[in-house]
Amino acid sequence: MSASPAYSEDKGGSAGPGEPEYGHDPASGGIFSSDYKRHDDLKEMLDSNKDSLKLEAMKRIVAMIARGKNASDLFPAVVKNVACKNIEVKKLVYVYLVRYAEEQQDLALLSISTFQRGLKDPNQLIRASALRVLSSIRVPIIVPIMMLAIKEAASDMSPYVRKTAAHAIPKLYSLDSDQKDQLIEVIEKLLADKTTLVAGSVVMAFEEVCPERIDLIHKNYRKLCNLLIDVEEWGQVVIISMLTRYARTQFLSPTQNESLLEENPEKAFYGSEEDEAKGPGPEEAAATALPARKPYVMDPDHRLLLRNTKPLLQSRSAAVVMAVAQLYFHLAPKAEVGVIAKALVRLLRSHSEVQYVVLQNVATMSIKRRGMFEPYLKSFYIRSTDPTQIKILKLEVLTNLANETNIPTVLREFQTYIRSMDKDFVAATIQAIGRCATNIGRVRDTCLNGLVQLLSNRDELVVAESVVVIKKLLQMQPAQHGEIIKHLAKLTDNIQVPMARASILWLIGEYCEHVPRIAPDVLRKMAKSFTAEEDIVKLQVINLAAKLYLTNSKQTKLLTQYVLSLAKYDQNYDIRDRARFTRQLIVPSEQGGALSRHAKKLFLAPKPAPVLESSFKDRDHFQLGSLSHLLNAKATGYQELPDWPEEAPDPSVRNVEVPEWTKCSNREKRKEKEKPFYSDSEGESGPTESADSEPASESESDSKSSSESSSGEASSESDDEDEDEDKGRSSDSELSEHGQRKKTKKKKKVPEGHREGSSSDEGSDSSSNSSESEETSESEEEQVEPAPWRRKPPPSSKSAPAAKELSLLDLEDFTPPTVQPISPPTIVSTSLATDLEGLMLTDSSLVPSLLSPVSAVGRQELLHRVAGEGLAVDYAFSRQPFAGDPHMVSVHIHFSNSSENPFKGLRVGAPKLPAGISIQEFPEIESLAPGESTTAVMGINFCDSTQAANFQLCTQTRQFYVSIQPPVGELMAPVFMSENEFKKEQGKLTGMSEITEKLTLPETCRSDHIVVQKVTATANLGRVPCGTADEYRFAGRTLTSGSLVLLTLDAQSPGAAQLTVNSEKMVIGTMLVKDVVQALTQ
Repeated sequence: MSASPAYSEDKGGSAGPGEPEYGHDPASGGIFSSDYKRHDDLKEMLDSNKDSLKLEAMKRIVAMIARGKNASDLFPAVVKNVACKNIEVKKLVYVYLVRYAEEQQDLALLSISTFQRGLKDPNQLIRASALRVLSSIRVPIIVPIMMLAIKEAASDMSPYVRKTAAHAIPKLYSLDSDQKDQLIEVIEKLLADKTTLVAGSVVMAFEEVCPERIDLIHKNYRKLCNLLIDVEEWGQVVIISMLTRYARTQFLSPTQNESLLEENPEKAFYGSEEDEAKGPGPEEAAATALPARKPYVMDPDHRLLLRNTKPLLQSRSAAVVMAVAQLYFHLAPKAEVGVIAKALVRLLRSHSEVQYVVLQNVATMSIKRRGMFEPYLKSFYIRSTDPTQIKILKLEVLTNLANETNIPTVLREFQTYIRSMDKDFVAATIQAIGRCATNIGRVRDTCLNGLVQLLSNRDELVVAESVVVIKKLLQMQPAQHGEIIKHLAKLTDNIQVPMARASILWLIGEYCEHVPRIAPDVLRKMAKSFTAEEDIVKLQVINLAAKLYLTNSKQTKLLTQYVLSLAKYDQNYDIRDRARFTRQLIVPSEQGGALSRHAKKLFLAPKPAPVLESSFKDRDHFQLGSLSHLLNAKATGYQELPDWPEEAPDPSVRNVEVPEWTKCSNREKRKEKEKPFYSDSEGESGPTESADSEPASESESDSKSSSESSSGEASSESDDEDEDEDKGRSSDSELSEHGQRKKTKKKKKVPEGHREGSSSDEGSDSSSNSSESEETSESEEEQVEPAPWRRKPPPSSKSAPAAKELSLLDLEDFTPPTVQPISPPTIVSTSLATDLEGLMLTDSSLVPSLLSPVSAVGRQELLHRVAGEGLAVDYAFSRQPFAGDPHMVSVHIHFSNSSENPFKGLRVGAPKLPAGISIQEFPEIESLAPGESTTAVMGINFCDSTQAANFQLCTQTRQFYVSIQPPVGELMAPVFMSENEFKKEQGKLTGMSEITEKLTLPETCRSDHIVVQKVTATANLGRVPCGTADEYRFAGRTLTSGSLVLLTLDAQSPGAAQLTVNSEKMVIGTMLVKDVVQALTQ
């Protein structure tokens, strides 16, 4: 690392000469150092065989990133070490990759197989880091890999990995929103997680992906309320915000029946506050004060939320306190909202940034809940060290809290503030005095006299602001204050602030009958300086002239004509228009319209006095604590706070109790009986048991003891999870044995046949950590499923081990995404294909012509005739071998000329293709006459990817940019093999190379003929003979790399089926599964 500008030019950072790390850097050079020598020592250390040197290099690189240096040129050297066996080096490599994976996407893609291996690492931190890097590579082509990784991580034993999976969900959704349905299934699974570490992250993913799916929260509502106290602070904020919106849709408004409060809100409100202040506590006061006047009964779940969030008002995090405060403001009864005042006042001792946000929300609350903050009036007094924006917000709160009782104290404070050196603050204080005078009639004269005294202030800005406020106050009682208007008229010679001058002129014109002698003289002075005045002043001079012409035309007729003549030629078009309009309106003429007769009514109409209101008055329609509330404008991503429902929705949707639990009332006895069973097990089985067998106590919301016990269990559970992770990932045999014990415990009442199925599962040696987690979650779900599902016949248990052998990724919980249907193509009759099944053809060139000569996609538009100026171009995948290169996909290009002129020299221009993709151009078409059509054949090597091939279609005069993107089924060619060969190759392609998906076949797609037709139409595969009924096998190879693609469709019970694809190319396999499922289920 060097202190030269070459290191800091990208990030703008610079280092001082005192940093010792810079001085020892051998790559240090002067201003003239060459770029190719940058970080040479770090590259050598990263290439060395010693882990200590690699670790030191990575530490220095991460330190560079932390200081804002650009270390992107080290990416190739760092990414080579992603497979390093040293855990510490690997962690730092992943930290680096998360930072630069998005910038260096091509290089990151080269190491994607290493990241996939990292997802299987025994260390939970490595698994989480690998997923984090994978989700940071924002390339659409790896979306299927990211989806598989998230699904697997969601079933991981480590809560930290599951938390990372929840963090990856919004990243994947922002990259490809079409994955929403699958992501919702993962979110639903993670919402059922009982770990506090996961709760906040999955709720954040829920808010980003599907905030409208309130139904996902019903079953988890009580659990989230009870876990809230133990979730980390960031998660608490997210959960509280989500539960606020949820409660507004599921519960009745606690203030809907408060008729007495609605009739006299101010008096009743203060009464309740006094009760709170005198009584032993706000909740007890509410309990004694409210039952007499409202019959409202709060939903137990509503009370559970308020009770479990109240302790968080003592949180050390300002964000958590603010979140609870907004929840109480929006959800709690009026008598209980007061508890948040003390907590918010405590936050005013924090940093100025925190104060600013809190005061914004307090200013909004103090308009509707004034009595809540009255006891803390002195906490809002302004300190000389406060920043200006904090001072102005405190002024706002003080003005909102002012009433007839405390107004003397507030005005004394304001008198002190006027002497401040901060002019913006003084101006805001004068406006606050005006608002107090407007709201409290008893002190109006006092305030007006004080403001008049400020007119003699030396500071022009103070005088100007006073004039503006006095003008608004005089509009309320103009007849009583003629002397003040005269005094203001004399100030026109001294005040230069445009707004103040305009206010004085408006006052004199509006009340000219009170100052009949002074008004014409003021107009005379203003006419002299008219050309030098600001626009706002000129407009008021025109108004003054018009009003005086209508009331005192003898003295002011000539002055008015002079002013209007000056305004007629002003540079500002607003002033010119106003002058012409005024002249036609007030000066009678032969062509004068009907309006001239009503000029006095128009200009001298009585005007209502202005209402001085708080700028925070209408902000409460935004959710408090949100960015939209802070900005007073709807920010991107803001979700409106729903209105209260008129009728309460069904509360039973939040019930998670099932008959099995009610029968097992002697829970403690069962625990005592099973203690000897667990005494011989490993030490780690204890915490795992307590975590996994925790009952759903959060569903019992009627008593406080239930919430306390559940929160206690949650905290012990999170500790236990940490213990498990510290001990590392135990051997599979111990974990599977322990998981089987838990299953035995939880399924005591399951029929004997089902128990045999469980024991057969135990015998399987291929169970991985993720599948163990799946088993645990499935056993927990069985407790809440209805009884008929649990009484499955014994034969179903036999298929469980087979499913495990097929796949290391247990994706059975996930249903295929909903996709747009594709119309099936017409292909050669499959009776021919049936006849050829047993012939064992080896000539692959016969395959496309015999089985599916036409692609499922059919002909697609490449260039529309309007964009092509009469030239229309379509393309189709012929599935014929391309003569020039067997690795290329054969594409038929169909040209038609619908214009009146011939197209000459049709050819392919110089293409700009992604790496690996190549094109074999078609021969140039010399001429295409009007009305004629022709077809050309070109070859494209897509390099086993669905990336689009972009190129130019050129004529002699024009160039058209076009793009061809292949379906995944067109990237392969059929292969014929025997059943034994198929099984042998399939056995080699397991684990990450195997993708399994369950589906339900519609009644129209259950015959052999239809199934084979739809599969071969979707993918260019050959059918493999199969001796088993209701099982279909297809095989093919990718065109570029020749990798095998094996597809198996097992139609089990009527309608149910399982689709398995085995291929080294995971992306191709995943996309093929999606396309085939779509074709079969449409």
